[in-house]
Amino acid sequence: MTTSAVKSRKFSILFDWFDQGKDGQLTQDDLLAMAGLFAMVADNDPASTAAMRDAFEQWWQLLLKHGDTDGDGQVSRAEFIAAMEANVTSPEHFSGAILAIADATMQALDTDGDGVLSRDEYVGMAGRLGVSPVNSAAGFEKLDRDGDGVISHEEYRQAISEFYLSADLDAPGNWLLGPLDQSV
Repeated sequence: MTTSAVKSRKFSILFDWFDQGKDGQLTQDDLLAMAGLFAMVADNDPASTAAMRDAFEQWWQLLLKHGDTDGDGQVSRAEFIAAMEANVTSPEHFSGAILAIADATMQALDTDGDGVLSRDEYVGMAGRLGVSPVNSAAGFEKLDRDGDGVISHEEYRQAISEFYLSADLDAPGNWLLGPLDQSV
């Protein structure tokens, strides 16, 4: 798989995950529905929920501005992939649009404040977000880089960054939503 094909595949999987209406178009309602799913993961913690909702809204505004090339208020798969590659994953947008969601999710799930996610916490979180337990369990093994049985906040941020930014087919972060040859 070429560098471009790796990123396109990841963003296509992400598009399918975000397309909550399953109509082949992303809308603000789709991203609000994703924010709602993430809020459930955070057990509706007000601070985490607000952070996630704000980050998904920022993401939607970036997609609308840079991806909605035909001005129809929706973002097609092709528009999404192009916007993700050119704009959303750019350094000036990545932290506010993507890492903010990761940080809020990690904070919400780390209820004991130890800075790590156990296998059960990770697989449970992924399941509530629609990722199969088989894929999330396999992903956990890849994301636990030091093999200590937990995913640290730094390992989680690294996985998120690799999923969105790396063109390396073998990067562990590619397993965030399961293997690239399967859909969520």
